[in-house]
Amino acid sequence: MFDLPAIAGVGATSPMQGDATIRSRVAVSEPSSDFGSMLTRMAADTVETLKAAEATSVAGITDKASVQQVVEAVMAAEQSLQTAVVVRDKVVSAYMEISRMTI
Repeated sequence: MFDLPAIAGVGATSPMQGDATIRSRVAVSEPSSDFGSMLTRMAADTVETLKAAEATSVAGITDKASVQQVVEAVMAAEQSLQTAVVVRDKVVSAYMEISRMTI
């Protein structure tokens, strides 16, 4: 949609480290048989990401994880949470639209 300039060696052809991790997990996941199971799996993945970020944050406080690891984990959790909120909003919007339909 928008063309953004490359920032410090990160361009359109070189993925960021966190992006590669997300892609590999998505590529491994099996296709779901229905939309509900996909939403359930996505919610479970979001919860696991949030738990991992919390554990990494605690490890950072006790000097068992680097600042970079903590920042990466928190950013991944933030992205997962934002995605979950957007999906929730779309599902609620679709439900409201369907409930307004006349039969």
